[in-house]
Amino acid sequence: MPDLFSYAGKRVVLTGGTTGVGAAAAELLAELGCSDLTVLDIAEPTGPATRYIPTDMSDPASIDRAVADIGSGVDVLFNNAGVAATHAADFVIRVNYLGPRRLTEGLLPTMNSGGAIVNTASIAGQGWPENLAKISELIAIDDWDEALGWIADNDELVGADSYAFSKQLAQVWTMHSSARTRNEFGVRTNSVCPGPIDTPLMADFIKTMTEQVIQWTIDQTGGSMLTADDIARTLVMLGSDASVAMNGHNTIADNGFSAILATGQVDFSGLG
Repeated sequence: MPDLFSYAGKRVVLTGGTTGVGAAAAELLAELGCSDLTVLDIAEPTGPATRYIPTDMSDPASIDRAVADIGSGVDVLFNNAGVAATHAADFVIRVNYLGPRRLTEGLLPTMNSGGAIVNTASIAGQGWPENLAKISELIAIDDWDEALGWIADNDELVGADSYAFSKQLAQVWTMHSSARTRNEFGVRTNSVCPGPIDTPLMADFIKTMTEQVIQWTIDQTGGSMLTADDIARTLVMLGSDASVAMNGHNTIADNGFSAILATGQVDFSGLG
C-alpha cells in the first residue's frame, strides 16, 4: 500500500511559513518526506524550507514576481498567510483573500494534475450565507484594482469585521473555485477553518475579539486551545493523497465548537 500522507517527490509552496501554523506545517512536511518546499513570507523562515521567496501578499506586483520565480510544476499550494483586523480593512482583505487568489490563479495553469490547493480560512467565516450575494459580487471581479474599488464602496459591510468578512470570502471562494480547479486542471481545492489557535497572531485577535470571547470559545471545548501543530496536521492532510475525494470542502477544525453551537449545547454564561 502507498503512503497516502507522504510528500516525497512533491513540489510544495507555502505562504506564511515563518511562524505559527505555517512554521509547524513546514516541519511536518519535512517529516513526511517533502524535499522541495518553497516558503513565501515577508520574513525568512528558520525551519526546513528548501527555498525562500520574500513576498508581500498585499502587493500584486510582489505576488506576480513570486509566481514567475516559482515557475511550473507545483503539486500542492498552501495559502496560509493571514492577518487579523488590527490592520486596515482593505489590507486585511488583500492579504487574506485577494493575495491568495492572485497567487493561486498565477500558479494553477501549470500545477501538476492530481495536485491540491489548501486555503487557511476560519470558523470566523461561517456567517457567509447571510452575505453570499455581496460576496459573490466581489468574487466575480477578476481585476485587483476593481476589487479594491468594490471594497471601498462596501466599507460598511467590510469594515464591520474585516477579518470575519475576509474568512467568509475564503470559504465561499474555496467552494466557488473548486469546480474549475478540478475540472480544468485536475487540482482539488479545500480549506481548513480553525478555531482559536495558540500562535503569535493570538495577541492581535485578543485586541479585536477580546480575551473574554476567545476564552469562552475555548472553554466550550474543554478549556484547551488548539496548537499550531494541530492545525498544521489538518492542512497537511488536506494537501495529501489521503484527501483525494475531497474538493470544495471547508473543513472545520475547531475542537468541536461548531458542533456544540449547532446542537444548542453552548453555555453562554461565560460571556457575562
